[in-house]
Amino acid sequence: MPARRPEASAQVKAFAASRGTRAKTDRIDAEMIAHFIAFRPNAGRHLPAEKLRLLRAMTSKRSQLVETRKRFLAQIKAQEKLGTADAFADMDSALKALLDRQIAEVEQRIEAAVAHEGAIAETAAILRSIPGIGLVASTTLLAEMPELGQITGEQAAALAGLAPIAHDSGTLRGRRCIGGGRRALRHVMFQAALVATHHNPVLRMFAERLRAAGKPHKVIVTAVARKLVTIANALCRSRRSWVQEPV
Repeated sequence: MPARRPEASAQVKAFAASRGTRAKTDRIDAEMIAHFIAFRPNAGRHLPAEKLRLLRAMTSKRSQLVETRKRFLAQIKAQEKLGTADAFADMDSALKALLDRQIAEVEQRIEAAVAHEGAIAETAAILRSIPGIGLVASTTLLAEMPELGQITGEQAAALAGLAPIAHDSGTLRGRRCIGGGRRALRHVMFQAALVATHHNPVLRMFAERLRAAGKPHKVIVTAVARKLVTIANALCRSRRSWVQEPV
């Protein structure tokens, strides 16, 4: 039997983590691989389409630039507290302007890549019809979850790392926590959830009910993010926009 390729092995590990499986035996590994192949029969057998690879690379580059700018601004604030920021004000201003331009340029490239690909553009339009999902969230969903619309809502939540996993032993016994999945996507969906709690009428009411029930802020944001992913998956499957038929 040919050895599994490294990327396929990593996908199986992420799939196991999304299901809350931590134990490792030959039998458990074999069963998990079988479940994974049944869930994603084409996983690891071919590279994504060229357009999808390019889109994934651009969304990854944007995330890197945004994270670099975030850390850079934190360093400037630290220098301000020390009273040394003025010594490097011109350099810091120029570097921030450069990062802003590069982020804007990557976003323009992403917009162009989506607009010039019919099927991707159609799916992007469906995603962006959902209040709370904009350029970043829609393109990240397209790049990181190409299965969108072809899987169940529970599977979509698990792939995004937003499905609650039960813990029946250890220090987390009796608790349900999220974990596994695709980290970059989960991070972006948390940001989208924060927007949706203010601008999406359905999810705003959902968040208010959770808040009234005494749920912590992190639990509310996670629940809204999970709802966003399942809504996006359902609308992509039916090929309908939020405006036409909210879920």
